[in-house]
Amino acid sequence: MDKPANNIFKEKLVHLREERNLKQKEFAEAINIHNRNINRYELGLREPDFDTLIKIADFFDVSTDYLLGRTENRKRV
Repeated sequence: MDKPANNIFKEKLVHLREERNLKQKEFAEAINIHNRNINRYELGLREPDFDTLIKIADFFDVSTDYLLGRTENRKRV
């Protein structure tokens, strides 16, 4: 059975953030949101709204489809 989208999102978010050696607070400041939200996203307790999802994708230069587990291709089209 496939993983739920929120599990995929949180795994990809943690991976991308750690790949850049960023702390949650540093990442939150970079995209101008509260670090509490990053923590909740990574724990799977909350999901970002569309605008925040786009900010995250833009910051990591990946597609929203990649973040949501719809493709393994990181590249934006």
